[in-house]
Amino acid sequence: MTHNVSTQRRRLIQAAAAAGLALPAIASLAQAPAANRLLRIGHQKGYLSVLKGRGTLEKRLAPLGVSIKWTEFTAGPVQLEALNVGSIDFGDVGEAPPIFAQAAGAPLAYVAATVPRPQTEAVLVPKASAIRSVADLKGRKVALNKGSNVHYFLVKLLEKHGLAYGDVQAVFLPPADARAAFEKNAIDAWVIWDPFRASAELALDARLLADARDVVNNRGYYFSSLPYAQKNQDVIKLLIEEINQLDQWGAAHKSDLAAELAQVWGLPRAVGEAAVSRTAFGVGPITKAILAEQQQIADTFLALKLIPKKINVLEAAAAGIA
Repeated sequence: MTHNVSTQRRRLIQAAAAAGLALPAIASLAQAPAANRLLRIGHQKGYLSVLKGRGTLEKRLAPLGVSIKWTEFTAGPVQLEALNVGSIDFGDVGEAPPIFAQAAGAPLAYVAATVPRPQTEAVLVPKASAIRSVADLKGRKVALNKGSNVHYFLVKLLEKHGLAYGDVQAVFLPPADARAAFEKNAIDAWVIWDPFRASAELALDARLLADARDVVNNRGYYFSSLPYAQKNQDVIKLLIEEINQLDQWGAAHKSDLAAELAQVWGLPRAVGEAAVSRTAFGVGPITKAILAEQQQIADTFLALKLIPKKINVLEAAAAGIA
C-alpha cells in the first residue's frame, strides 16, 4: 500500500511539473499526507463537544491525513449501538453501557478512563417527598436510563442499604422523559447524572437523597472498536493526549470550563458551575485494575439477568495493559 501511494505521488508530481506548476506547488504535493483516513467520533454533550468546538483535534490529526466526522448522541447506550453497527470509531461513555455492548457482541475496545467521579450521579426526589432514606425507596417508582452508568449505581446503592434491585419499580426513561415525569410526580425518585442532576436541583428544587460516593466509582470511559484501535494506534494516542490536555486545562480553569459546558448544554451557567464543582479531573490508560471494576459490573448484571451471557472484560482491552 505504501509503495502504491509513493508511486502515485511521484507520478502526480511529474505530471504537475510537466504542466508547468511552480516548484512551491510541486513541493506542497510532495508533502501531502501519505493516507486519507476518516475518524468518526460519537459524543454526548460534554467534554468531546468542547473539544470539537475548539478544533484543536483536527489540527493535530491533519499531518496524519485524518479527517473527522462528529455525531452527537443523547446517551452512552445509543453511542455503543452505533459502534456495534460500524457507524462510529470512538466515543465517551459511563461504566455500564460497555457491559451491555460487549454482551451484545460489539467489538468494543476500552482505550482510556477517567478518575472516579462518584459525585456526578445521584438519586433525586421532589423537595416535599416523604422519602428520607434509601430504604424508603422500597416499592417506589424509580426512573433511570436503562443500561447507563446510573443503572449499576442504583443496584449497588440498594444493596448497600439492605434492598434488592427487585424491591423498587424500575421505570426506564431517557433523561428528558424522566425529568418530565419527575415534574409531574409520576415517579417517586430519579437516578441521574450531571448536568441533568444540577439542572433539576437548581430549576426544580429537587432534593438529593444519595450520590454515588462510597457506592460506585462512576468512571468515564473512552472507547473505540477493536479493529480500529489496533490499526490506528497513532490516532488513538493523539486523541487521548488532546482529551487529557483539555481535562487538565479544565482542572485549572473551572469557571471557564463551566461556561463552555453550559453553552454546549444550552443551560444556565449556574448549572455548569454546579456540575464542574463535582467533577474530578484526570484521564489515564486502561489498567487491569480498572477492567476488574468493569468485570464486577458485568458479573453483577449477569446475576440480575440484565445481560444474556457471561463476558470477559479483558477481551475488550485494545492493547497491552498494566
